[in-house]
Amino acid sequence: MTTAPLLNVLPAEGRARLMQFASEVAFPAGTRIFEEGKPADRFWIVRTGSVDLDIQVAGRRPVVIESLGHGDLLGWSWLLPPYVWRMGAGAFTLVRAYEFDATAIRALCEADPTLGLAVTRRVLDVVARRLQATRHRLLDMCGPGTGTMPTPP
Repeated sequence: MTTAPLLNVLPAEGRARLMQFASEVAFPAGTRIFEEGKPADRFWIVRTGSVDLDIQVAGRRPVVIESLGHGDLLGWSWLLPPYVWRMGAGAFTLVRAYEFDATAIRALCEADPTLGLAVTRRVLDVVARRLQATRHRLLDMCGPGTGTMPTPP
């Protein structure tokens, strides 16, 4: 299931207000953008390139859950306390993105409840999709026939 990019679902005025806080950044291929468990103080909207989201799994290297590209929201942990990353992310290819300061955007959303609700709804949509992707990936890794989980009698 794909969802509309954040900037496309916001009203034009809200989009313009949000973009006042955007700065353009680039991450070379192979760059770690953020690490699970570290402070989530910003987020990005991918303009070009590919980003892999991953999670730590005991006894294994990080497991890629999903790949993001043009228009995708990179990072949602900035919206919910305790503001720490729930996943990690790395640039698979050269990535160009709009970067947003989380504190400034949370303040903007508080000051404009209509915009805040629109942003929150979109972020929750992303969280739900990523939770489903994580579930599917873990089932692929640990489901019946993988030898890592006992099968029921």
